Amino acid sequence: MQGLIIKSTGSWYQVQTPEGERIDCRIKGKFRTKGITTTNPLAVGDVVDFEMEPDQETGVITELQQRKNYIIRKAINLSKQAQILAANLDQAMLVVTLASPRTSLGFIDRFLVTAEAYDIPAKLIFNKLDLFSDEGLEILADYKAVYEKVGYPCYEVSALEGTNIEELQSLIKDKVTLFSGHSGVGKSSLINRLLPDLDLRTHQVSDWSDKGMHTTTFAEMFELPQGGFIIDTPGIRELGVIDIEKQELSHFFPEMRDRMNTCRFNNCRHINEPGCAVLQAVEDGGIELSRYESYLSIYNGNDTRA
Repeated sequence: MQGLIIKSTGSWYQVQTPEGERIDCRIKGKFRTKGITTTNPLAVGDVVDFEMEPDQETGVITELQQRKNYIIRKAINLSKQAQILAANLDQAMLVVTLASPRTSLGFIDRFLVTAEAYDIPAKLIFNKLDLFSDEGLEILADYKAVYEKVGYPCYEVSALEGTNIEELQSLIKDKVTLFSGHSGVGKSSLINRLLPDLDLRTHQVSDWSDKGMHTTTFAEMFELPQGGFIIDTPGIRELGVIDIEKQELSHFFPEMRDRMNTCRFNNCRHINEPGCAVLQAVEDGGIELSRYESYLSIYNGNDTRA
């Protein structure tokens, strides 16, 4: 039998069959030894083979089908290991807030680099539009300008007031979409707007730290009535880039990728080399300084700050 993993709680996985039946499954003992180095050998979005356990209503997963793609992050406390957030995605949406809590440009860039590296189209969703002052709207316009210039679509929404939710509905129709972001950015509230019958648990941002408190504790996939799926993931405090070689990093910044072939040296690191087209573009304003600083931060291994 074959099915789709729609929920992961650590040791158990909920698998949905093509007929819509949901079966709780565990991994066959030998499965973990197949050279998988991530903290989770399977993820929401994976297609798996499974068999029912004798005289039980539960199943055992026996095989993982080839993934189209996946999105991964470095496990915070285990630097040599990684965690797969989700697999087989059509797009990833990063929910961003400029306050309560603030999403840094560095965090956005690390997410986008990871999406680029695994061939996943990414979009930025600026939430909590209802909280913006005039000054906040100016900052929002600056943020959007940075990313739209590079080619990343940006959308402004308010989960609280329902602003521009219909536009999001059309973007996710018939697609498998990952929703990600810091805890407290309103991911669950946004998904509740998109799927009103779901009633996901939400939580206020912590007053003392201005950081969100985790309300989603495991990844889960929700089927959309208009076709497609939403994947909700636990809020990310830190996002470490993994499995990207230093010499490959510039390929995952589109504005660098467009210029690197005109550098004087083929092995240019875009740090201090003469005749570097990327450095020239930074100086001329063709590449945003914040994006270049993110490149240096990731290149130098300082890539897990929130």
